Amino acid sequence: MNTYAFRFHDAPLCALPSGALHWPGENLLVVSDLHLGKAARLSAVGGAALPPYETRETLQRLVADLDATGARRVVCLGDSFDTHDIAEALPEDDRLRIARLQAGRDWTWIEGNHDPGPVSLGGAHRAELRIGRLLLRHIAESGATGEVSGHYHPKARLALRGRVLSRRCFLVDADRLILPAYGAYTGGLTCDRDPLASLMGPGALAILTGPTPCALPMPRR
Repeated sequence: MNTYAFRFHDAPLCALPSGALHWPGENLLVVSDLHLGKAARLSAVGGAALPPYETRETLQRLVADLDATGARRVVCLGDSFDTHDIAEALPEDDRLRIARLQAGRDWTWIEGNHDPGPVSLGGAHRAELRIGRLLLRHIAESGATGEVSGHYHPKARLALRGRVLSRRCFLVDADRLILPAYGAYTGGLTCDRDPLASLMGPGALAILTGPTPCALPMPRR
């Protein structure tokens, strides 16, 4: 698997093509904004019709990343479910897939704005989690340092050979690391727009997802 290796507050990390973050030294995989059950939620409220397989696709991607990395610890950085009560409404097959992924692993659900309370599935439920010098939470906070978060679904738009390329991306500067959305069919916020443009300091990098993750200066207007 192609990855992009970098250090953040002395932690050697790897950005994976899928948008997951691997911390080999902690045997840890971090993912953010899975939004499981999004298609079911939109269908229930008469919204845009999406193929009803987005949860399965997201979980299959997670299976592949866990197999590739061998990670025995998993942290989901919030908005793992598209609403606070959708976990109970997931098809039984999807609930069984999640249970199989959790088996034998230390699994933590961080609370998000879409899923602010505990869910009925296994694992620990926390508002935030500190591991070494890193603090894992859902939404970036002003003045934080060593912070790893999600929420904003960052993406970068680049002009390349007369075409505009849009990729989900990690954003990293001296103080914070923001993960892209991991879930299938999740939208994104371009990193040259606020609040991302204001959150990220000088020298921030965008690490593009895709078959060969690569880093470049964060695009700004």
